[in-house]
Amino acid sequence: MAADWDPQAYLRFADERSRPFVDLLARVDVDPRQITDLGCGPGQLTPLLRSRWPAASVEGIDASSEMVQRAVADNTDPLVTYRQGDLRAWRAGPICDLVVSNAALQWVPGHLDLLPGLADELGTGGCLAFSVPGNFAAPSHALLRELAGAEPYAAHTAGLERPAAHDPATYLDALARPGWRVDAWESTYLHLLTGPDPVLRWVAGTGARPVLDALGEVDPALRARFEADYAAALRAAYPPRAYGTVLPFRRVFCVAQTEFA
Repeated sequence: MAADWDPQAYLRFADERSRPFVDLLARVDVDPRQITDLGCGPGQLTPLLRSRWPAASVEGIDASSEMVQRAVADNTDPLVTYRQGDLRAWRAGPICDLVVSNAALQWVPGHLDLLPGLADELGTGGCLAFSVPGNFAAPSHALLRELAGAEPYAAHTAGLERPAAHDPATYLDALARPGWRVDAWESTYLHLLTGPDPVLRWVAGTGARPVLDALGEVDPALRARFEADYAAALRAAYPPRAYGTVLPFRRVFCVAQTEFA
């Protein structure tokens, strides 16, 4: 997650991107004093944490300086702070008892191995709750890999960071142990998108971002050519209907909580 993100592009579908976060919080049964939002992005979802737990303070952490700058600029809540940081290096403060992460861990290589350590940072009654996209086998991503791996693009896209996630059972197995309650599940959202090439606009702000950025650094015309090729493939895979374009989007969720003594 070292490369900077474009908050404006990410927020194009803010409502659709917020729904998994709302569903995740609905399954969290704690009363935290301090909440950490790992991979907080531009901070658009942080107010939901304060609405759910008004007495709690929140710290948002993101690897992208652009995202943190946007979050800080938009923040008016004295109980909310933001800072740039590496999710892999995070350590809990003395009273942190809820860690949430929405659509961020998939960008952290080997994040499955990090989860027990994150959970261990929490005290008795603490909770780790996260969601990740589970759609990397969907046409949107399969077409992205296929096209980026072909010439004239392959020479400029080899070795780029690729998001990855696991099934609910894998997360359950990583976190289930004596003294913990773990709830893992998945949901597929049917997002109804409108406008021209909406699936391209969706993935351009997230999964396709590394490819588009890499090509744009080489030659803006090459990026434009890739976008045109990719858009045509996406239109065939997700044909527009009279009422809009349907984007099925699978999400994977996990809530792990320590038992009270």
